[in-house]
Amino acid sequence: MTGEDGFRVYTDGASRGNPGRAACAYIIVQGDRVLCERSIYLGVTTNNVAEYRAVIAALTTAQEYTDGPVTLYSDSELVVRQLTGVYRVNKEHLKDLHAEVLRCTAHFSSVVFEAVRRTDPWIRRADELCNLELDRGQSG
Repeated sequence: MTGEDGFRVYTDGASRGNPGRAACAYIIVQGDRVLCERSIYLGVTTNNVAEYRAVIAALTTAQEYTDGPVTLYSDSELVVRQLTGVYRVNKEHLKDLHAEVLRCTAHFSSVVFEAVRRTDPWIRRADELCNLELDRGQSG
């Protein structure tokens, strides 16, 4: 299915401690319809890894809905700036995650990465999903 309205994807990662217990979440939206929202417990990792894991999980799931254009929104300026080439990826542990995101983008006709504030309602919902996942204390 190709997204003529375009697909919007909202992601968030969270860790309690850095590193600490972490989770990620994403929401896939087409028009004003939520197609999917999920959270994943990640174990102990850093906040930046959780943010990258959210992007990877979201793009992987979005492939089930479209091969068309996708706009991905994150409140992680670091991740967005690394993915758009504004910042270089200097941390070794983030280089593989960065490459994995770029591999995921090949499925779509285009992917635009945009940084948004934490106050964005969709990002707040993704943050809520992360915190619910961490509160459940799931291990996978």
